[in-house]
Amino acid sequence: MLQSLGLDELAHEIYRFALGRQGCRLESLLSSVHAPEAEVRRSVDRLLELSLLRSVAGTLVPSRPPLALRSLIQREQSEILRRQQEFVHIKAAMDQLSEEYEYAQGPGLHAGWERLDSHAEIHARMEHLAAKTTGECVYLLPSDMNGTESLHARRPLDQHMLDRGVSVWNIYRESIYNHRAGLAYARWLAESGGKVGTLPTVPIWFVVYDRTTALVSVDPEDPGAGAVQVTGAGYLACLVALFERLCESMTLLDAPDQSDLNEPSSLEKELLRLMGQGLTDEAVCKKLGVGLRTVRRMIADLMERMGARSRFEAGAMAVELGWYRPCSCNGDRPQRGKELKAAQRTSEFDLSPTVAALV
Repeated sequence: MLQSLGLDELAHEIYRFALGRQGCRLESLLSSVHAPEAEVRRSVDRLLELSLLRSVAGTLVPSRPPLALRSLIQREQSEILRRQQEFVHIKAAMDQLSEEYEYAQGPGLHAGWERLDSHAEIHARMEHLAAKTTGECVYLLPSDMNGTESLHARRPLDQHMLDRGVSVWNIYRESIYNHRAGLAYARWLAESGGKVGTLPTVPIWFVVYDRTTALVSVDPEDPGAGAVQVTGAGYLACLVALFERLCESMTLLDAPDQSDLNEPSSLEKELLRLMGQGLTDEAVCKKLGVGLRTVRRMIADLMERMGARSRFEAGAMAVELGWYRPCSCNGDRPQRGKELKAAQRTSEFDLSPTVAALV
């Protein structure tokens, strides 16, 4: 402990020796302490420097430590304050250089967008934006964005915003109920004052800060592909409008199911809509964030409730019952890759395997 004062065991022994005699001469000290003379003199000099010993008429007299070390403590406090002020200046300089760096990265950010390729870049930008947010932060969160590592990274950001009175909204896919860590986080957020809801599907991952800046996933099918930061008023207006529209149809987390048992749930209605788009069972699974057996069980249950003998008949009956409303643009909507091939192989609701294979 005394090493923080620059005192070793020998200096401590010399101080105790002088205390026991209320002072001593150097000659007596040299003959009584078993150590080389040069080391004894060096330790005595350190004690004199700290004013723990005073030289009075050729005698080394011990001083009261609080009085002797007061000037040392004052010097140390002054040094700490100086270092704190220096740290403030360093941080301010870093922030200034960071802003200059971001501004100089090219026309992307100036035009309203900037590409962020790695998880580290995205998280660093989320930290920066969350710290500046004062009013509102809204998330759309597919299940793929609710891994343990992602949640650990987001929690201090959300906590800090909630502590500052920021309104934090999260919308998840209903499959969040199948993810233990993600569900625990959603419930923590709701209990902490955040607003949390669910939808059968979430079209894309994004987060909007104060309706002025957003981070949006580059590829909805691949969360690891990176994100884009957007700042243009037009971009933000579209994202906020989408979020507000989704809020109108979302279900609050853990809200009791009050739907008629004969009516399809919101998840089942979304299943009908996806089937109506010609998606395969596997593609529907990916959209809903549930397993293949779950999707096929839901289809079989819907068919049984309607008394349908085939998927095609189930589709027609769903339209008649008002459970599914075909989109007028389905036939003209742009399709890509696997979706296009699937649509070419199947007609609306007439998807293989057959009902017998399902059940």
